Amino acid sequence: MQAHAAQRATQAAMSSAASLGLAAYDAVVLHNSNKLTLRLKPCDVLARVAPAAHQSAQREVEIAQRLFGVGSPVAALQAPEVFIRDDYVVTLWTYYEPVTTQAIPPADYARALERLHAGMREVDLPTPHFTDRVSEAEALVADRDRTPKLADADRVFLAGTLDRLRRAVSDRGRPEQVLHGEPHPGNLLSPQLGLLFIDFETCCRGPIEFDLAHAPNEVEDHYPGVDHHLLRDCRTLMLAMITTWRWDRDDQLPDGHRLGIEWLSELRKAAAR
Repeated sequence: MQAHAAQRATQAAMSSAASLGLAAYDAVVLHNSNKLTLRLKPCDVLARVAPAAHQSAQREVEIAQRLFGVGSPVAALQAPEVFIRDDYVVTLWTYYEPVTTQAIPPADYARALERLHAGMREVDLPTPHFTDRVSEAEALVADRDRTPKLADADRVFLAGTLDRLRRAVSDRGRPEQVLHGEPHPGNLLSPQLGLLFIDFETCCRGPIEFDLAHAPNEVEDHYPGVDHHLLRDCRTLMLAMITTWRWDRDDQLPDGHRLGIEWLSELRKAAAR
């Protein structure tokens, strides 16, 4: 978020916390992109703030509550409400102090993801299919107004890559279930009580390899029953999708344009092999 929007979003978070009687006189920015993540003090609550146009917050809260209820490794909500303040949506979560900033051991990562998938099979909430997310990326590539800096040759290449890999993953015929959607290291906390997943706005249905594609490569060696050929296709599909997001004119990921160029180059190298 730009500075003015971030300031308004911070006030929305502090106001939401205050409405619950929580003392929130200061806020530390933990992450700022299309959404803002804050540590509110002195109540020590984590707030996630997004423009009100993002209406997936209620679904995220419901999924997190259900998963927490069956003992899945997920961060706990501070409050079950979704707050609307000054055109922003605010959700409040438990803040967990990280134990270490070192990389999570692949075996631990795999066990946590396996436990999350087991819990998701229990709750089995209605979610979009992973191909719906691919279709969103395809629509973005096709929309020149939303991706004005994407060169014609790159546009054709990205569109073809997304279509080819969507069909390759779908046609593999693997069992499907509810997935996190983006269980990358940035969505995995490492507090004292054990690994916990966050950010369930991207939940979708598909093969477990689609989730594993977001984890470090070493994790697949510790997750049982992986189709490694399918996982390779899922990794390339995932890279094509996140590359597409970086060309969105409204994307606010820091250094996003550079990443978009870099990842396009990686995709072309992969296609040439």
